[in-house]
Amino acid sequence: MAKLFKTLIILLVLAAVAAGVYAFARNNKDDQGNKLVPAESGSITEKAIAVGQIQPRQKFSVKSKISGIVRTARADVGDTVKTGDPIFEIVPDPTPQELTEVDRTLDSARASFERARSEHDRAQELSRSGVLPKAELDSKREAFELAKIAIARAEQSRQLTRKGHVESSSGRMDSIIRAPAAGTILTRAVNPGDPVVPLTSFQPGTELATVADMRDLIFKGTVDEIDVGKLRLGLIARIKVGALPTDVVTGKVARIAPQAQQKEGATLFDVEIELNPTDKVLRAGYSANADLIIREKKDVLVLPERVVTFEDGGKKAFVELPGATEKDEPKKTEIQVGISDGLNVEIVSGLKKGEKVVERPPKKIGDDF
Repeated sequence: MAKLFKTLIILLVLAAVAAGVYAFARNNKDDQGNKLVPAESGSITEKAIAVGQIQPRQKFSVKSKISGIVRTARADVGDTVKTGDPIFEIVPDPTPQELTEVDRTLDSARASFERARSEHDRAQELSRSGVLPKAELDSKREAFELAKIAIARAEQSRQLTRKGHVESSSGRMDSIIRAPAAGTILTRAVNPGDPVVPLTSFQPGTELATVADMRDLIFKGTVDEIDVGKLRLGLIARIKVGALPTDVVTGKVARIAPQAQQKEGATLFDVEIELNPTDKVLRAGYSANADLIIREKKDVLVLPERVVTFEDGGKKAFVELPGATEKDEPKKTEIQVGISDGLNVEIVSGLKKGEKVVERPPKKIGDDF
């Protein structure tokens, strides 16, 4: 008897649950079985998405002005350096062509110097006799001084190329490659024994290392051409860093490129975002996505955009309200919409909070045939 009573109780509970589920489903469908979706209060954000990386604002390339072999490397990746700190020592190993070039440059500088000196001396004589205007004398004097500087530089370049150091009145300038700026060594591309091609006006030279200030990071990314027209400087950005999935870094749009670039068939615009101070540990090269907040509204009436149909090129918006009886077809009603986040749309007028609209089931392949 007790077992039968227990079984009856279980059956009654299951029946009550089934009735509740049916009632809930019935309440969210119209008399024709279409799903009903209520207009609800919520927040909505219109945004553009930028895809990119966390990068130093400035990155400096370390190169040598003389050819040779790396003798020593005095800094490694991750080391902090100050401006002028020694990073590499280069043993000169000039090619015959480079030796010829520095000799030719020095000979040319000497010839220019002699010509400038001769013209300057003659200009002084003419000026003293009152024949030459002062402005012309000043021009010859300036050319003479520039020729002095040029010959000094050519002599230093020749000495540095042949001996690996320069002796001058200001001290010894040798083949030590120094940090061009304070920061952290991000990359080191050479080791002791590696050959080095110098930086000249004809060739880029070997990049020995890169230095950047890791305290001054920004977001660099790209935005699709569809969204770039909505952007403006100063827009708030919320950045999600791949390596920090639970954290959000904030900032403001600081630069929008004036010209597009083509990448894999897409038209993209570069953007830069100034990061707000954060206690998060960021590293150069972290991949990140940035939400650029175009407009944001809170406590407004929203509806899934999938239940809204647009006509007249998107100028008019409509929803379907359920019929009064099961025989009545849903009523097409025009509404006014505001901003959209791609999933939900703001309802400006035409609906009240809690009012339900019809969601038609998606069409199946072949329905139109």
